[in-house]
Amino acid sequence: MANDPEVVLSRISPADAGEVLTVQRAAFVSEALIYGTADMPPLTQTLAELEAELVDANGWVARVGSRLVGAIRVRETADLLLIGRIAIAPDMQGSGIGRALLEAAERDADAPEAELFTGSLSEANVRLYESCGYRVTERVDQDDGTAQIFMRKRLGDEVG
Repeated sequence: MANDPEVVLSRISPADAGEVLTVQRAAFVSEALIYGTADMPPLTQTLAELEAELVDANGWVARVGSRLVGAIRVRETADLLLIGRIAIAPDMQGSGIGRALLEAAERDADAPEAELFTGSLSEANVRLYESCGYRVTERVDQDDGTAQIFMRKRLGDEVG
């Protein structure tokens, strides 16, 4: 689409909590439908919990104009960039925002490797992560016939 609005990325902050929670809930409704339950942390997290998390969490938000349309949260250790809660507004999914947020988080990291996870039924997520260079490293079976899929990517390999 030639008229795609400009997406601007910036660091996430506690002031973003309300908008992030709105996008997170909207984004994870499709996951709830896939898994047949709304009892998942992205949907049950409260505003107070998210505000507290954002005090010391790192990450990025994506905006189109003044509208927050995506968010990613990360925590970094010396060995690993832990990526979590990638959430894109439903009407903006598939437009490259998730990829842009992942790339921003990876570029900003000092850790040699990144890890994220998704559910085994979340095929679009798995396809996106694989297309970004992530590979399945572990499957953790759940009690309901699904599995959590952990995926990792070496960082910095494409530089040099």
